[in-house]
Amino acid sequence: MLAQAAKRSAQTSVLLTILAALLSVLFLLTASLQSASASAVGAAKPTVVLVHGAWADASGWSQVTERLQKDGYRVLAPANPLRSLGSDAGYLQSILAQEEGPFVLVGHSYGGAVITNAAASNPDVDALVYVNGFVPDIGEDILHSAGEGTLVPSSIEFKGYPPFGATDVDIYIKQENFRDTLAADLPKKDAAVLAVIQRPLSLSAALAPTTATAWKTIPSWYLLGTEDKTITPAAQRLMAERAGATIEEVKASHLSLISRPGEVAELIEEAAAATSQG
Repeated sequence: MLAQAAKRSAQTSVLLTILAALLSVLFLLTASLQSASASAVGAAKPTVVLVHGAWADASGWSQVTERLQKDGYRVLAPANPLRSLGSDAGYLQSILAQEEGPFVLVGHSYGGAVITNAAASNPDVDALVYVNGFVPDIGEDILHSAGEGTLVPSSIEFKGYPPFGATDVDIYIKQENFRDTLAADLPKKDAAVLAVIQRPLSLSAALAPTTATAWKTIPSWYLLGTEDKTITPAAQRLMAERAGATIEEVKASHLSLISRPGEVAELIEEAAAATSQG
């Protein structure tokens, strides 16, 4: 009897050992699957690249960035050099080449022309989002695409900038005209600060013809500011419709990324969800 009891005890011990091993393997497998699932969910969201325009800097995207990050998006907001369309697009291309896609590129104002040129033939760019942005075709420049009555000569000033030619200049918006031109829906004190910290656009960049059109092959979205005095709503609509973009209107000035960041972030996330590779 003792021998049988010992034998049963040994068998039970072996069975318990095997069961413990199976449970351990099951636990590790479950953890691995959960981790893989979580990674897949994270990977499904593209990196959002925010490209600012003229008379602004990357800080203008702050409120949009906060919303996107809260919703789990990785965000990049590079400093657009504003020196020449070709070199600005090349700069953005160099940034994308050092990051892992997929990407949603977002361009405000002149930044729209930059992403239009930079994203062409880039398979990692899933979507283009234009925020009061230029959507030029081959040979078009931004200065002649803004619509009638914009950038009144009395509201701008030029300062010499020789590196791109002896006759090249930087274009500034006069501080006293900044709010009316760009930011009529922002508080006066906020517009006054933005007028001081504005970054100029070189004339050569404003006159440079577009050489590539990413919107012809990449799905596009457009946020149209109906109160915009920098690019007329009519000009915005013409460019957006030509690109076949999904258009959302918002009652906002040219700086809708600051005055209406919620709507901007929502449109970006709409584009990201519609084109997700996850």
